[in-house]
Amino acid sequence: MPELKRIFCRYEEASGQKINTDKSSVFFSPNTSQNAKEEILDILGPMQDSKHTKYLGLPSFIGRSKTQVFSILKERIGWKLAGWKGKLLSMGGKEVLIKAVAQVIPVYTMSCFQLPQSLCDDLESMMRSFWWGQKQNEAKMSWVSWKRMCISKVYGGMGFRNLRAFNQAMLPKQAWRILSNPTSLVARDLRSKYFPTSDVLSAKLGCSPSYSWRSIHSNLEVIKMDIIGE
Repeated sequence: MPELKRIFCRYEEASGQKINTDKSSVFFSPNTSQNAKEEILDILGPMQDSKHTKYLGLPSFIGRSKTQVFSILKERIGWKLAGWKGKLLSMGGKEVLIKAVAQVIPVYTMSCFQLPQSLCDDLESMMRSFWWGQKQNEAKMSWVSWKRMCISKVYGGMGFRNLRAFNQAMLPKQAWRILSNPTSLVARDLRSKYFPTSDVLSAKLGCSPSYSWRSIHSNLEVIKMDIIGE
């Protein structure tokens, strides 16, 4: 901890900017004892114990109930769809709103975490109901399956995203960035913990892995199959 304090001081000297401890907070693991927390806060200054559940829009802690953790996505999309239902929209307008807004909201989260299948199904169900003109709690008949509507327009579909497939396509991109840019901060951080003597493609899941690493690791086969195919 004194070393961290020294780094802060060096940053202040180099940048000319002073860290405002009154507006700063420390994020502790749930396993950190109260005595350790107090000792750390005494060293760093009058900082507060952070209670934030999110960082950069993503959950800080992911417990056993993944659906509950990512429920904010369902709420945000639900708010958007509820606001549009009262407006007279053409089918073309609905298509644009679904593709440009509703299906874009979860993209950032999908690039970092694997969403539960049940949540993907719920999100697609909400979009499907909006497309066919749901009014309040009354859903109209879906004349075409959502699976078919996710097919490209060239083949008779609407080109909507299959959220599960899209999620599985986003996560291997993270692994590819680690493989192609091994000196990046995230690559060095993950390598030090999960694959210190190998590369990301040969990495094991490890003991008590984070959910972000578990999400990336579970989709490594996509990259391996592509490399073998070449």
